[in-house]
Amino acid sequence: MKVRKTAIPDVLIVEPTIFGDERGFFYESYNEQKWQELTGLETRFVQDNHSKSVRGVLRGIHYQIKQSQGKLVRVVAGEVFDVAVDLRKSSPTFGQWVGERLSAENKKMLWVPEGFGHGFLVLSESAEFLYRTTDFYAPEHERCIVWNDPDLRIDWPLDGAPKLSEKDAQGSSFAEAEYY
Repeated sequence: MKVRKTAIPDVLIVEPTIFGDERGFFYESYNEQKWQELTGLETRFVQDNHSKSVRGVLRGIHYQIKQSQGKLVRVVAGEVFDVAVDLRKSSPTFGQWVGERLSAENKKMLWVPEGFGHGFLVLSESAEFLYRTTDFYAPEHERCIVWNDPDLRIDWPLDGAPKLSEKDAQGSSFAEAEYY
């Protein structure tokens, strides 16, 4: 497994070592010991989630203002453009975002630490998205920043208008959001 820092150093790209031949492939998607050695993080994951979405679905920018969740995310079918937004007021990268294409083909994972908002756009016909979280889902603490906020200026690779849930369409602006 290799770990690379992004333009926001706390957000990491994780690339597993893949063993494959004409029969298929194998890789460890998570190994606590290797994770700690390579990242220096003693992360405790408490929940695994699996979602499926169709082309053009944009989910996010989501976060929990209390019970903040770190997320290790990956795609097992299809492709997404995945985004992390720094919502930590004391951070030198506050209000900045990074994006990465994650796919079943490239098998990259993205570590989105606590204190970040998270969202993704489905680029393929459909995508299945897996993520491990460091805290439990707490809907009473969930917040959403609108995907097209003019202050964040996220460069989504859109082909037309995105498909949004009502919650995502009514997200708050970055200027009015609650931060960490």
